[in-house]
Amino acid sequence: MTAPTPVPPQPAPPPALPPGARLRSPAGLGLATAVLLGLVVGADLFACLADQMEANAAQDLLGRGVDEHLVRRAGRADALYSAAGVTQGVTLVATAVVYLCWLWRARLNAEVFEPYGHRMKRGWVIAGWFVPIVNLWFPRRVVLDVWTASVPPGARVRTTAVNAWWTLWVVGLLVGRAASRQYDAAHTPDEIGDAARLMLFSDALDAAAAILAVLVVVHLTRMQRHRLGAYLGTAPTFG
Repeated sequence: MTAPTPVPPQPAPPPALPPGARLRSPAGLGLATAVLLGLVVGADLFACLADQMEANAAQDLLGRGVDEHLVRRAGRADALYSAAGVTQGVTLVATAVVYLCWLWRARLNAEVFEPYGHRMKRGWVIAGWFVPIVNLWFPRRVVLDVWTASVPPGARVRTTAVNAWWTLWVVGLLVGRAASRQYDAAHTPDEIGDAARLMLFSDALDAAAAILAVLVVVHLTRMQRHRLGAYLGTAPTFG
């Protein structure tokens, strides 16, 4: 009797993809997000200027007393302060919409790269930003998992940019809330000046966080484009 021919081991089948996971280029949304984040930086710097003018006007009122010139100057500072707040709000809302579209696409791509490397369910990609308390750490966890899954095979995973961006964002958010409450409760020039200086610190943190956010978006988009090139022959969907 002849010995049976040994059967060579078969490669393990690729892991099943989560429902809805597919590859699509994040380049267009990534570029739009980076541009809008640049506008956020500009709005924050404008707000820093308005904060400083508000603080200076309050300081002058405190040290020199009230006269017609200082009253007009304080009125212009208040108007600029309000305009800066509106500008920040408009740019933030527009950027948030595009950013979440980009992050959603990046997450779907990352589920193809690494189906089981995500600690948060897909719905938290959006909801994590809006649910109180957990929005202080859920979005960072989502972005970290997408970042780690998108790193090219064999490359070292470095998450310093993500951690630095999120730290500045959270600190700026908390300081901004405290500054808003302090400004709303201020009645005297010294109280207004203190609140404006605290808001200046908050807006500077926001500007720095937005700059780091641009770096995160650009680098993550670049990593995914590199991975997409490697998957072109095997990806279930690309477009």
